[in-house]
Amino acid sequence: MDKTLLIAAVVVGVLVAVGVWLWTPDLSRQRLEAAYLRSASDMIEVEGARLHVRVDGPEGAPAVILIHGFGSSLHTWEDWAAALSGRYRVVRFDLPGSGLSPPDPTGRYDDARAFELLLGLMDRLEIGEAAIIGNSVGGRIAWSFASEFPDRVSRLVLVAPDGFASAGFEYGEAPKIGAVTHAMRAVLPRFVVKMNLDQSYSDRARLEPHVVARYYDLLRAPGARLALIHRMEQTILTDPLPRLRALQAPVLLLWGEDDRLIPVSNAQDYLGALPAAQLVVLPQVGHLPQEEAPQDSLVPVEAFLNALRDEA
Repeated sequence: MDKTLLIAAVVVGVLVAVGVWLWTPDLSRQRLEAAYLRSASDMIEVEGARLHVRVDGPEGAPAVILIHGFGSSLHTWEDWAAALSGRYRVVRFDLPGSGLSPPDPTGRYDDARAFELLLGLMDRLEIGEAAIIGNSVGGRIAWSFASEFPDRVSRLVLVAPDGFASAGFEYGEAPKIGAVTHAMRAVLPRFVVKMNLDQSYSDRARLEPHVVARYYDLLRAPGARLALIHRMEQTILTDPLPRLRALQAPVLLLWGEDDRLIPVSNAQDYLGALPAAQLVVLPQVGHLPQEEAPQDSLVPVEAFLNALRDEA
Protein backbone atom coordinates (compact mmCIF):
# COMPACT_ATOMS: atom_id res chain seq x y z
CA MET A 1 0.00 0.00 0.00
CA ASP A 2 1.19 3.53 -0.79
CA LYS A 3 2.64 5.19 2.35
CA THR A 4 0.32 8.19 1.97
CA LEU A 5 -2.72 5.93 1.72
CA LEU A 6 -1.54 3.97 4.73
CA ILE A 7 -1.23 7.15 6.82
CA ALA A 8 -4.65 8.30 5.63
CA ALA A 9 -6.16 4.94 6.54
CA VAL A 10 -4.63 5.11 10.01
CA VAL A 11 -5.92 8.65 10.54
CA VAL A 12 -9.41 7.68 9.40
CA GLY A 13 -9.30 4.64 11.66
CA VAL A 14 -8.27 6.76 14.64
CA LEU A 15 -11.01 9.32 13.92
CA VAL A 16 -13.61 6.57 13.66
CA ALA A 17 -12.41 5.01 16.92
CA VAL A 18 -12.52 8.38 18.70
CA GLY A 19 -15.97 9.06 17.25
CA VAL A 20 -17.24 5.70 18.50
CA TRP A 21 -15.69 6.36 21.92
CA LEU A 22 -17.23 9.84 22.23
CA TRP A 23 -20.62 9.01 20.73
CA THR A 24 -23.27 9.53 23.40
CA PRO A 25 -26.57 7.82 22.58
CA ASP A 26 -29.88 8.57 24.26
CA LEU A 27 -30.91 6.43 27.20
CA SER A 28 -34.27 4.70 27.04
CA ARG A 29 -37.23 6.27 28.84
CA GLN A 30 -37.79 2.93 30.56
CA ARG A 31 -34.30 3.05 32.09
CA LEU A 32 -34.59 6.70 33.09
CA GLU A 33 -38.04 6.34 34.62
CA ALA A 34 -36.89 3.30 36.59
CA ALA A 35 -34.14 5.44 38.10
CA TYR A 36 -35.78 8.85 38.50
CA LEU A 37 -39.59 8.56 38.37
CA ARG A 38 -41.14 8.32 41.82
CA SER A 39 -44.60 7.28 40.61
CA ALA A 40 -46.29 6.74 37.25
CA SER A 41 -48.95 9.23 38.40
CA ASP A 42 -46.29 11.97 38.36
CA MET A 43 -46.47 12.03 34.55
CA ILE A 44 -49.48 14.16 33.58
CA GLU A 45 -50.88 15.91 30.51
CA VAL A 46 -50.91 19.71 30.63
CA GLU A 47 -51.86 21.89 27.66
CA GLY A 48 -50.94 19.17 25.17
CA ALA A 49 -47.57 18.39 26.76
CA ARG A 50 -46.60 15.51 29.01
CA LEU A 51 -44.95 16.82 32.17
CA HIS A 52 -43.10 15.21 35.03
CA VAL A 53 -44.63 16.76 38.16
CA ARG A 54 -44.14 16.15 41.87
CA VAL A 55 -46.56 17.47 44.47
CA ASP A 56 -45.83 17.18 48.19
CA GLY A 57 -47.28 18.62 51.38
CA PRO A 58 -50.77 19.26 52.76
CA GLU A 59 -53.36 19.88 50.06
CA GLY A 60 -54.89 22.87 51.84
CA ALA A 61 -51.59 24.59 52.63
CA PRO A 62 -50.31 27.66 50.74
CA ALA A 63 -48.83 26.58 47.41
CA VAL A 64 -45.17 26.99 46.44
CA ILE A 65 -44.11 26.26 42.86
CA LEU A 66 -40.44 25.60 42.05
CA ILE A 67 -39.04 26.17 38.52
CA HIS A 68 -35.60 24.80 37.63
CA GLY A 69 -32.98 26.35 35.37
CA PHE A 70 -31.52 25.50 31.96
CA GLY A 71 -30.37 21.89 31.60
CA SER A 72 -31.62 21.01 35.06
CA SER A 73 -34.68 19.23 36.45
CA LEU A 74 -37.08 19.22 39.39
CA HIS A 75 -34.49 17.19 41.29
CA THR A 76 -32.43 20.34 41.84
CA TRP A 77 -35.00 21.30 44.52
CA GLU A 78 -34.88 17.97 46.38
CA ASP A 79 -33.67 19.32 49.73
CA TRP A 80 -35.79 22.46 49.66
CA ALA A 81 -38.93 20.52 48.72
CA ALA A 82 -38.40 18.04 51.54
CA ALA A 83 -38.03 20.86 54.07
CA LEU A 84 -40.90 23.00 52.78
CA SER A 85 -43.43 20.24 52.24
CA GLY A 86 -44.22 19.98 55.96
CA ARG A 87 -45.88 23.43 55.83
CA TYR A 88 -46.59 24.13 52.15
CA ARG A 89 -48.06 22.40 49.15
CA VAL A 90 -44.86 22.13 47.12
CA VAL A 91 -45.11 21.68 43.34
CA ARG A 92 -42.10 20.90 41.15
CA PHE A 93 -42.09 20.09 37.46
CA ASP A 94 -39.66 19.44 34.61
CA LEU A 95 -39.95 21.90 31.76
CA PRO A 96 -40.60 20.15 28.41
CA GLY A 97 -37.45 18.47 27.11
CA SER A 98 -35.84 18.62 30.57
CA GLY A 99 -35.61 15.92 33.19
CA LEU A 100 -38.29 13.32 32.53
CA SER A 101 -40.63 15.63 30.62
CA PRO A 102 -40.52 14.68 26.91
CA PRO A 103 -39.97 17.39 24.29
CA ASP A 104 -42.92 19.70 23.72
CA PRO A 105 -45.03 18.37 20.81
CA THR A 106 -45.75 21.98 19.79
CA GLY A 107 -42.04 22.58 19.21
CA ARG A 108 -42.33 25.76 21.28
CA TYR A 109 -39.89 26.52 24.08
CA ASP A 110 -40.37 30.27 24.47
CA ASP A 111 -41.46 31.95 27.70
CA ALA A 112 -45.03 32.38 26.45
CA ARG A 113 -45.31 28.60 26.14
CA ALA A 114 -43.92 28.24 29.67
CA PHE A 115 -46.69 30.58 30.87
CA GLU A 116 -49.33 28.41 29.18
CA LEU A 117 -47.97 25.29 30.86
CA LEU A 118 -47.67 26.95 34.26
CA LEU A 119 -51.24 28.27 34.09
CA GLY A 120 -52.49 24.89 32.92
CA LEU A 121 -50.66 23.11 35.72
CA MET A 122 -52.02 25.49 38.36
CA ASP A 123 -55.54 25.09 37.03
CA ARG A 124 -55.25 21.31 36.92
CA LEU A 125 -54.03 21.25 40.53
CA GLU A 126 -56.69 23.83 41.51
CA ILE A 127 -54.10 26.34 42.67
CA GLY A 128 -55.46 29.85 42.40
CA GLU A 129 -52.40 31.63 43.74
CA ALA A 130 -48.88 30.48 44.60
CA ALA A 131 -45.50 31.67 45.71
CA ILE A 132 -43.15 30.96 42.81
CA ILE A 133 -39.46 30.17 43.20
CA GLY A 134 -37.23 30.09 40.14
CA ASN A 135 -33.51 29.59 39.54
CA SER A 136 -31.66 31.13 36.58
CA VAL A 137 -33.88 30.66 33.48
CA GLY A 138 -36.57 29.45 35.89
CA GLY A 139 -36.20 32.78 37.67
CA ARG A 140 -36.84 34.66 34.45
CA ILE A 141 -39.92 32.55 33.79
CA ALA A 142 -41.09 33.21 37.36
CA TRP A 143 -40.86 37.00 37.33
CA SER A 144 -42.12 37.28 33.75
CA PHE A 145 -45.12 35.13 34.63
CA ALA A 146 -45.80 37.25 37.72
CA SER A 147 -45.74 40.38 35.59
CA GLU A 148 -48.25 38.90 33.12
CA PHE A 149 -50.49 37.21 35.70
CA PRO A 150 -50.17 39.15 38.97
CA ASP A 151 -53.33 37.65 40.45
CA ARG A 152 -51.78 34.15 40.34
CA VAL A 153 -48.57 34.98 42.23
CA SER A 154 -48.41 35.80 45.94
CA ARG A 155 -44.62 36.02 46.37
CA LEU A 156 -41.48 35.60 44.27
CA VAL A 157 -38.15 34.06 45.22
CA LEU A 158 -35.63 34.65 42.43
CA VAL A 159 -32.45 32.60 42.75
CA ALA A 160 -29.79 34.18 40.51
CA PRO A 161 -32.46 34.96 37.89
CA ASP A 162 -31.81 35.38 34.19
CA GLY A 163 -33.38 38.21 32.18
CA PHE A 164 -30.96 41.04 31.47
CA ALA A 165 -28.86 41.14 28.29
CA SER A 166 -25.40 39.57 28.43
CA ALA A 167 -22.73 38.47 25.98
CA GLY A 168 -24.44 36.35 23.32
CA PHE A 169 -27.92 37.27 24.56
CA GLU A 170 -28.77 40.73 23.26
CA TYR A 171 -32.25 42.24 23.43
CA GLY A 172 -34.43 41.41 20.46
CA GLU A 173 -32.02 38.89 18.94
CA ALA A 174 -31.98 35.11 19.01
CA PRO A 175 -28.60 33.81 20.22
CA LYS A 176 -26.26 32.26 17.67
CA ILE A 177 -25.92 28.55 18.35
CA GLY A 178 -22.55 27.23 17.17
CA ALA A 179 -21.59 23.89 15.71
CA VAL A 180 -20.07 22.74 19.00
CA THR A 181 -23.41 23.13 20.76
CA HIS A 182 -25.22 21.27 17.98
CA ALA A 183 -22.61 18.51 18.20
CA MET A 184 -23.74 17.69 21.74
CA ARG A 185 -26.70 15.90 20.17
CA ALA A 186 -24.26 13.13 19.26
CA VAL A 187 -21.29 13.73 21.54
CA LEU A 188 -21.69 14.58 25.21
CA PRO A 189 -18.90 13.09 27.34
CA ARG A 190 -19.55 12.88 31.04
CA PHE A 191 -16.51 15.05 31.82
CA VAL A 192 -18.05 17.92 29.83
CA VAL A 193 -21.20 17.76 31.95
CA LYS A 194 -19.09 17.71 35.12
CA MET A 195 -17.02 20.69 33.92
CA ASN A 196 -20.21 22.70 33.40
CA LEU A 197 -21.53 21.73 36.83
CA ASP A 198 -18.18 22.64 38.38
CA GLN A 199 -18.75 26.19 37.14
CA SER A 200 -22.10 26.27 38.98
CA TYR A 201 -20.55 25.46 42.36
CA SER A 202 -18.26 27.62 44.46
CA ASP A 203 -16.80 24.61 46.26
CA ARG A 204 -16.45 21.81 43.72
CA ALA A 205 -15.96 19.32 46.55
CA ARG A 206 -19.66 19.74 47.34
CA LEU A 207 -20.62 18.44 43.89
CA GLU A 208 -21.46 14.82 44.66
CA PRO A 209 -20.96 12.04 42.07
CA HIS A 210 -24.63 11.01 42.14
CA VAL A 211 -25.64 14.57 41.21
CA VAL A 212 -23.30 14.53 38.21
CA ALA A 213 -24.69 11.11 37.24
CA ARG A 214 -28.27 12.40 37.44
CA TYR A 215 -27.58 15.44 35.27
CA TYR A 216 -25.69 13.28 32.77
CA ASP A 217 -28.43 10.66 32.60
CA LEU A 218 -31.31 13.13 32.20
CA LEU A 219 -29.48 15.10 29.51
CA ARG A 220 -29.50 11.83 27.57
CA ALA A 221 -33.29 11.43 27.70
CA PRO A 222 -34.78 10.95 24.22
CA GLY A 223 -34.92 14.30 22.47
CA ALA A 224 -33.62 16.27 25.47
CA ARG A 225 -30.51 17.68 23.84
CA LEU A 226 -32.33 18.90 20.76
CA ALA A 227 -35.03 20.43 22.99
CA LEU A 228 -32.34 22.36 24.90
CA ILE A 229 -30.97 23.69 21.62
CA HIS A 230 -34.47 24.75 20.58
CA ARG A 231 -34.95 26.47 23.94
CA MET A 232 -31.74 28.46 23.37
CA GLU A 233 -32.72 29.32 19.80
CA GLN A 234 -36.13 30.55 20.93
CA THR A 235 -34.86 32.69 23.79
CA ILE A 236 -35.27 36.28 22.62
CA LEU A 237 -34.81 38.70 25.51
CA THR A 238 -36.55 42.05 25.70
CA ASP A 239 -35.82 44.95 28.03
CA PRO A 240 -37.05 43.59 31.40
CA LEU A 241 -37.40 46.93 33.20
CA PRO A 242 -41.04 47.69 32.28
CA ARG A 243 -42.18 44.24 33.35
CA LEU A 244 -40.10 44.21 36.52
CA ARG A 245 -41.44 47.60 37.56
CA ALA A 246 -44.98 46.28 37.06
CA LEU A 247 -44.50 43.46 39.58
CA GLN A 248 -46.91 43.53 42.50
CA ALA A 249 -45.75 40.52 44.50
CA PRO A 250 -43.06 40.89 47.19
CA VAL A 251 -39.67 39.73 45.89
CA LEU A 252 -36.73 37.99 47.53
CA LEU A 253 -33.48 37.94 45.52
CA LEU A 254 -31.12 35.13 46.51
CA TRP A 255 -27.61 35.04 45.08
CA GLY A 256 -24.44 33.07 45.62
CA GLU A 257 -21.51 35.41 46.18
CA ASP A 258 -19.32 33.24 43.93
CA ASP A 259 -21.82 32.78 41.09
CA ARG A 260 -19.74 32.45 37.90
CA LEU A 261 -22.69 32.13 35.53
CA ILE A 262 -24.85 35.11 36.54
CA PRO A 263 -22.62 37.26 38.79
CA VAL A 264 -24.02 38.71 41.99
CA SER A 265 -23.36 42.18 40.57
CA ASN A 266 -26.44 41.56 38.38
CA ALA A 267 -28.54 41.84 41.52
CA GLN A 268 -28.12 45.61 41.28
CA ASP A 269 -29.99 45.59 37.96
CA TYR A 270 -32.94 43.98 39.71
CA LEU A 271 -32.75 46.27 42.74
CA GLY A 272 -32.77 49.25 40.40
CA ALA A 273 -36.15 48.13 39.09
CA LEU A 274 -37.37 46.62 42.38
CA PRO A 275 -36.20 48.93 45.18
CA ALA A 276 -38.45 47.19 47.72
CA ALA A 277 -37.00 43.75 46.96
CA GLN A 278 -34.96 41.96 49.59
CA LEU A 279 -31.48 40.79 48.59
CA VAL A 280 -29.67 37.99 50.40
CA VAL A 281 -26.12 37.16 49.27
CA LEU A 282 -24.77 33.77 50.32
CA PRO A 283 -20.99 33.67 50.93
CA GLN A 284 -18.94 30.88 49.33
CA VAL A 285 -21.90 29.69 47.23
CA GLY A 286 -22.27 29.51 43.46
CA HIS A 287 -25.13 29.45 40.96
CA LEU A 288 -27.08 26.60 42.56
CA PRO A 289 -27.58 27.46 46.25
CA GLN A 290 -30.43 24.94 46.55
CA GLU A 291 -27.95 22.16 45.73
CA GLU A 292 -24.63 23.44 47.06
CA ALA A 293 -25.85 24.83 50.38
CA PRO A 294 -29.48 23.74 50.78
CA GLN A 295 -29.82 24.27 54.52
CA ASP A 296 -28.16 27.70 54.68
CA SER A 297 -29.85 29.00 51.53
CA LEU A 298 -33.29 27.90 52.69
CA VAL A 299 -33.18 29.97 55.89
CA PRO A 300 -33.98 33.34 54.23
CA VAL A 301 -36.49 31.66 51.92
CA GLU A 302 -38.46 30.20 54.82
CA ALA A 303 -38.41 33.55 56.63
CA PHE A 304 -39.71 35.24 53.48
CA LEU A 305 -42.44 32.62 52.97
CA ASN A 306 -43.61 32.80 56.59
CA ALA A 307 -45.61 35.90 55.71
CA LEU A 308 -47.45 33.78 53.15
CA ARG A 309 -48.58 31.40 55.89
CA ASP A 310 -49.64 34.32 58.07
CA GLU A 311 -51.79 35.63 55.21
CA ALA A 312 -53.40 32.22 54.53
